[in-house]
Amino acid sequence: MLSKNQIKEIQSLHLKKQRDNQKLFIVEGVKSVTEVLLQKRTIVSKVFATKDFLYIHEEQLRQLKIDFLEITDDELQKISLQNNPNQVLALCHYFHESEKKFDFTSEFSFYLDDIRDPGNFGTIVRLADWFGVTSVFCSPATCDFYNPKVIQSTMGAFIRVNVVYCELEVLLKKNLIDNIYGAVLTGTNIYTNKLKPGLIVIGNEANGISDENLKLINNPITIPSHLTNGTESLNAAMASAIIASEFYRQLKVK
Repeated sequence: MLSKNQIKEIQSLHLKKQRDNQKLFIVEGVKSVTEVLLQKRTIVSKVFATKDFLYIHEEQLRQLKIDFLEITDDELQKISLQNNPNQVLALCHYFHESEKKFDFTSEFSFYLDDIRDPGNFGTIVRLADWFGVTSVFCSPATCDFYNPKVIQSTMGAFIRVNVVYCELEVLLKKNLIDNIYGAVLTGTNIYTNKLKPGLIVIGNEANGISDENLKLINNPITIPSHLTNGTESLNAAMASAIIASEFYRQLKVK
């Protein structure tokens, strides 16, 4: 049974300030929590689970020496951000890994310029994992990686994709990146452009790529649309998926 203090402490992690203070974040749902237990159990602080989850996973939790507490469905609803929470919620420690070196001469990655929607951000991390992109780079103003909605949207990919926050100019100074692509409406067609390894800049949902970062792009690209379409632009995650698919096709598919 959860105490009032425990409920209050977990609910406080819905806010970035409290997550940063405690260096803890929330992972929800059977799929995501079981992936963390299998692949990165050392970050798990405590698991709060219903009887249904523990019926299958209690022995695993004991073998892994994970601290857990059985709670009711009503208690899970109180601490969850989901409308229909799925059996389990885990408190996890922030990652403390050193920044991984990324080879821009043989691989492609994304730079997210002020992406604010947690669903978009999490989906981009998820598709990066799908296409084998091991690191994603973000502007400091991009949504918080540990936002519960971001974590949920990654569907477990947050474990495998390294997320780095930095200014684009600083990233370019620290790395050898010959090809800096930018997703814009007036770029060259991605399907006729011979794509090379490098960095793909994806802009803010409402305003696109910032003026200061546009100046750093040397290869603007666009996803061609039907000539009679009435849609002005694509969702950031949707555009990222299309672009990643074409980069993967040209660079990886033999």
